Amino acid sequence: MNIAFLGAGGIAGVMATTLQPLKDVTCYAVAARSADRAQVFADKYGFAKAYGSYTDMLEDPGVELVYIATPHSHHYEHIRLCLNHGKHVLCEKAFTANAKQAEEVLRLAESKGLLLTEAMWIRYMPMASKIREVVNSGVIGRPTSLSANLGYPLEHRERLVSPALCGGALLDLGVYVLNFAAMVFGNDIESISANCVRYHTGVDAQETIMLAYPDGRMATLYATMLAQTDRRGMINGTNGYIEIDNINNFEAMRVYNLERRVVAEYAAPTQVTGYEYEVQSAMKAIREGQIECQEMTHYDTLLMMQLMDTIRSAWNFKFPYEVERVDSDPEEDPVVTARKAAEAKRAEEEMKAAEEAMKATEEAKKRAEEKKASEDAAKEEAQKVLETPTDPDDFEEEAE
Repeated sequence: MNIAFLGAGGIAGVMATTLQPLKDVTCYAVAARSADRAQVFADKYGFAKAYGSYTDMLEDPGVELVYIATPHSHHYEHIRLCLNHGKHVLCEKAFTANAKQAEEVLRLAESKGLLLTEAMWIRYMPMASKIREVVNSGVIGRPTSLSANLGYPLEHRERLVSPALCGGALLDLGVYVLNFAAMVFGNDIESISANCVRYHTGVDAQETIMLAYPDGRMATLYATMLAQTDRRGMINGTNGYIEIDNINNFEAMRVYNLERRVVAEYAAPTQVTGYEYEVQSAMKAIREGQIECQEMTHYDTLLMMQLMDTIRSAWNFKFPYEVERVDSDPEEDPVVTARKAAEAKRAEEEMKAAEEAMKATEEAKKRAEEKKASEDAAKEEAQKVLETPTDPDDFEEEAE
C-alpha cells in the first residue's frame, strides 16, 4: 500500500524508520511546507516522491493512505484536506483541538466511506489486549483503582508551550493516561475532577485528573511537561495488583499477590518502534472496507476529545482559535454545510410552531373573553329582573 506523509518533522521520522522493514508498505510520498525539506526527508528515508505542497501530494492518484504528522492545531484542516481529496487517513494524536472538530471530520469520513483513525499507538499494541486479559482473569480479584503518570521536560518545545499550536500537557501527554484508564476500566465514567498548573504562556504545564466510575472504581492520573516521571501504571485489586512499565510504550507487566510477591510476569514482544501496529491495523481496515480501526474506534476517539474538552472547561481554558477554525469556510465542507442547513431549517420550524401555538393561544383567549362577556351580560340581565319591583295587581289579574 502506498503511504504518504503529510508533515516531515521528528515524529514523521520515527514513523518512516518504522515502515522500512514492513511488508506490503511503500514509502510513496512526503509533503512539507518547503520542497527542499520534503526532498531531504524523502532522500533520507527512501520516499519515491517529495512535494512542497500538501495539495499537490493529495492530487497524486498513487497516494492511498496519508499519515498526518503535523501539530495538533492543524489536524482538523489537514484531515479535511485529505478526505476531500478521497484519501484514507491515519492522524497523529491528539486527534483534533476539540470534540466539535473531531465530530465533523468523523462525519465527513463516514459520508465519503473513507478510513479515518487516530494514531494512539498504545491502543494498537499487543500488550494492550494482554493487560485487559490479565485484569479480566481475576488474578488480582476485583479491580478497585488504577493510577498512571507520564511526564517529560518539554518546555523547550514551541508546540508544547504555544496556545496557538494547541500546546500544554493535556493534549500531548494527558491523552495517554486518559487512554490507559479507558483501556483498562472502559468508558462508563460517572464524574471527572481535574486541576492544573499553568505555564506562563497560559497553557497547562501539569495536571492531576481523577475519574470515578459508577461501580466505585477510580482512576488517578498525572501528566506534566515540566519533569521526567517513571511513566508507571498500577492496577489495584482485592487480591493483588499489577505494575506496568511505561504506559507510553508498554515494556513489561508484573502481577503481585497480597504478599507483594510476583506471581506472573509478561514482557512486550519485540517490535520495530511500536508504530507498526497502527499502520498494519489501518491497512487491514482499508482492505476490508472499514472506515475505522477496532483498536481505536471513532467512538473512542470522540470520547477522548470530549473528556479533554470537559477538563479544559473546568480550567476555563480554550485555545485562541478553536471555535473560529471550525466555523470558517463552511462552504468547503458539504457535511458542515448540511449540518448548518439542517439547524437553520429546524430553527425555522420551531419558530413557525411557536408562532402557531401563540396564535392558537390568542384565539382561545379571545373566545374565553367573549364567552365571559356573554355570561356577564346574562347575569346582569337576570339581576335586573330580580331587582325589578313586582306589581301585586298583576298576580291578582292572573288569578282571575
